[in-house]
Amino acid sequence: MDIVDGMSTGGQAALIERARALADTGRRRVLGIAGPPGAGKSTLAQRLVAALDGRAALVPMDGFHLAAAELDRLGRADRKGAPDTFDAAGYAALLRRLRDPDPVHPVYAPAFDRALEEPVAGALPVPPGVELVVTEGSYLLLDDGPWAPVRGLLDEAWFLDIDPEERVHRLVERHVRFGKPPSRAREWVARSDEANARLVEGSRDRAALIVRL
Repeated sequence: MDIVDGMSTGGQAALIERARALADTGRRRVLGIAGPPGAGKSTLAQRLVAALDGRAALVPMDGFHLAAAELDRLGRADRKGAPDTFDAAGYAALLRRLRDPDPVHPVYAPAFDRALEEPVAGALPVPPGVELVVTEGSYLLLDDGPWAPVRGLLDEAWFLDIDPEERVHRLVERHVRFGKPPSRAREWVARSDEANARLVEGSRDRAALIVRL
């Protein structure tokens, strides 16, 4: 397993070159970026896509959050963000479509609106000419249940390793920014996000690359 210092200038350049090498293979590739909540997955994914300048598209796993009404129906609203609060089978089906693109028509992926706390269908077009799809999310490397097929649909998978205290600080700030009172944000992180983080940490050995932040 390779390890890269994602904070250094050289390490960041190496990550971009590694992504570019995937895009240079002559057919559509899918790069997965996994890691615990608050690790910086979306930030890294956005930087890679920007660096590839039109050759890559970002499709986050978060678009497959179940809607709030469905979480209420299932009695899972207080665990939003756990593995069983996503449509994992739908996410895997989308990855299969993305790996075998239509030569004419784009594939539309859902996004997640953090202000609304809801998924938004058909928000992210992936044109046929895109050479690399970058997808990011916590559960890409899980090896059981409906998540199990996902790792096999990724041409390469990276795992973000970050200082736990910094990660918790980021998560609390994020929850406050999107409307939770500070005390509620801290409680949610300690109870829900950290339980999910422990689960995700157990899947890191399935990655090809560890990115240290």
